[in-house]
Amino acid sequence: MACILHIETSTEICSVAVSQDGANIYDHADMQGRQHAVVLADFVRDALSFADSHAIPVDAVAVSKGPGSYTGLRIGVSLAKGVCFARQIPLIAVDTLKILCVPLLLSEKLPEDALLCPMIDARRMEVYCTLYDRALRTVQETQALVIDADSFREVLDKQPVAFIGKGSAKCREVIKHPNALFFDEEVPLAKNMLPLAEMKLLRNELEDTAYFEPFYLKEFVAGKSTKLQQALRG
Repeated sequence: MACILHIETSTEICSVAVSQDGANIYDHADMQGRQHAVVLADFVRDALSFADSHAIPVDAVAVSKGPGSYTGLRIGVSLAKGVCFARQIPLIAVDTLKILCVPLLLSEKLPEDALLCPMIDARRMEVYCTLYDRALRTVQETQALVIDADSFREVLDKQPVAFIGKGSAKCREVIKHPNALFFDEEVPLAKNMLPLAEMKLLRNELEDTAYFEPFYLKEFVAGKSTKLQQALRG
């Protein structure tokens, strides 16, 4: 198995991890707010030093690709590219919303038929979200969605939906359906990128390091949520 450096900077949390042979062997996170520009370079340096001191060659860099904060993603991707160019290793991009799902998929908290709806908070009652099945196959594409009492009603009438991440906290206040499950304590962390990054590396799903750009939240506009709202309400 490969050794991968993981970098996650899509939200206010900044974290790095190193994995080898299917296990995390190093991780560090800053939960104190948006200090990515201050702390990330040191985090990456320490992670690489750890791998080098144990004579473990780093085979690839995985970076969270968003959706997420413009500033956070820009800093994370820039540093990931720098490591890739310096060490001549490939770049892997991992969907931030899928990262949010990993802890629950590895736990026993979810009903077998549950869909997963990871959410990233936006302004007022808007979130950025998608729907996955338990194999992380896309059921609904990532969209901006204004949450109200009828959001996801048609889906919830059929099966449980796990709303994941800080964005789901506002949903808890308005979505009262008995099939709605809330896991608003989950945050995207580098240590949870491992299974997603390893699968991409195994499949040779690599990025063009020079031209890769992350998925910024600012690329959404509120009007894009209309189609998803209509589809979910029926």
